[in-house]
Amino acid sequence: MRSDHPPAESGRVPGRAARKALVATTVTAAGAVAAVALERAAVRKARSRPDPERGERLGERPGTETKVVSFDGTELAVNDVGPESAPAVVFVHGFSIDMTAWHYQWKEFSKTYRCLLFDQRGHGRSAPASSGDYSLDALGHDVKAVLDAKAPEGPVVLVGHSMGGMAIMSFAGLYPHEFRRRVRAVVLANTAASDIVQEFLGGLGVRMSSAAFRLAERVARHPKTVYRLRARALGRGANLAFLVARATNFSRQASPTLVDYVVGVAARAPAAVWTDLLASLIDLDLSESLGNITVPALVVASDLDRLTPPATARAIQAKLPDGRLVQLKGAGHCAMLERHAEFNRVLRTFLTEVLEPRAQKARAQKARV
Repeated sequence: MRSDHPPAESGRVPGRAARKALVATTVTAAGAVAAVALERAAVRKARSRPDPERGERLGERPGTETKVVSFDGTELAVNDVGPESAPAVVFVHGFSIDMTAWHYQWKEFSKTYRCLLFDQRGHGRSAPASSGDYSLDALGHDVKAVLDAKAPEGPVVLVGHSMGGMAIMSFAGLYPHEFRRRVRAVVLANTAASDIVQEFLGGLGVRMSSAAFRLAERVARHPKTVYRLRARALGRGANLAFLVARATNFSRQASPTLVDYVVGVAARAPAAVWTDLLASLIDLDLSESLGNITVPALVVASDLDRLTPPATARAIQAKLPDGRLVQLKGAGHCAMLERHAEFNRVLRTFLTEVLEPRAQKARAQKARV
C-alpha cells in the first residue's frame, strides 16, 4: 500500500543514534585538531630556545674512508683521522644513527690521537648484513674486523655509545684475550648490559608491572609491528618525530639542531635495522662479558637518560674489574652530542690517564701503595 506521506526532508532533526555518531565524530575531530595544535606548540616552544649548535656541520665525515670486510662478508665503512703514529681511539655509535654522532669527539681528539670511526652494519655507508645476521655476536665480530684491519698492533681505546657499548661488551665476550694485549681501556657511555626493556620503561616512568613488561616485550619481538610504528610516527610529520626523538634521546633543553639531526639520520636507517637488529637487543644479557674487560673502564651516565637510566650504568660498573663511573648533569641519552664539552673533558682526562706514559706510571705506583 502506497503511503501518502512525503519523504523525510534532509533538514530533519536526526535520531538519537545519529546524534551520538555526530557528537563522537565531532569530538574525535576536535581532539585530533587539539593534539596537532599542542604538538605544534610544543615544537615551536622547543625551537624558540637558544641553539648554539645551529650551523654546525654535523654530517661531516672525518679523514679518509675505506671499506673493511667483516667475518661474514659485510662491508663496513671506516674513517681514519689524526696522527698515524698516535694511539688509536675507536668510536662505536649507537642504534639507528651513524659515525657522525661522534662529530664533537673526532674534531677534538684527532688533534692528539688517531681516531677510527665506523658505521655499524646496516647503518650509514656500511652495507646491510650480507648474511642477514644482526645479532650482538655479529656486532662484536665487526669490532674485531675493524681492529684487525686498522689497528693490528694497538694500543687501542674502545669508546661505545648505547648499542656501540653493547657491541664492545659482545666483543669482550668473544675475544677476552684482546684486553691488555691490544685494547688498553674502554669507555661505555649511556648503555646497558641487560634488562633493556625494563630499564627503558622505568626511565619513562612506566610502572613495571608484569603486564606492562609482557606488552612491551610482545611489541618488540614482532619486527613488522616495530617497523609499522616507526613508519607511522615518521609519517605523522616532522613535529611528532622531533618530540619523540627529544623525549627518548635528549633533555628538554637540548639544541633543536641536534634533535633534528638525529631524526634525519634515524629516518634513513633501513628497515632491517629497525626490525632484525632491534629484535636482537631484546634478549640482551652481556653481564658475563663485563668480567672480561680487565682494563681500566670508564662508564658514563646521564641524569636525564630515559633509555639507559643511571641505574644501568651502576649495574655495569659493579661488574667491571676496574670500572669507574661519571654521571653528567642535564643530559639525555645522547650525552656526547648534547653535553659534548663536558663529555670531552671527562674523556680527555681518562685518555690521558690510560695512554700517556707519565700518567700510566703514576697510576701503577699508586696501585702498588
